Amino acid sequence: MFGRLGWLEILVIVVLVLILFGSNKIPGMMKNLADGLNVFKKEIKKETPKKAEAKKPATKKVTKKAPARKK
Repeated sequence: MFGRLGWLEILVIVVLVLILFGSNKIPGMMKNLADGLNVFKKEIKKETPKKAEAKKPATKKVTKKAPARKK
């Protein structure tokens, strides 16, 4: 149903957005959207290394002692 949008449909959507919001509010909305996306990307990058470190299992060195010799 919404798979393909032609140039006419996109033009109608743009005109409707301009009518509803006006040309003064659109740049402010786009700036807010871009700021939100930038914050989201920064948070994703911050969380990735922490998760990788948390998934590493703690390894302990286990040394086996040789059995004592009998004299």
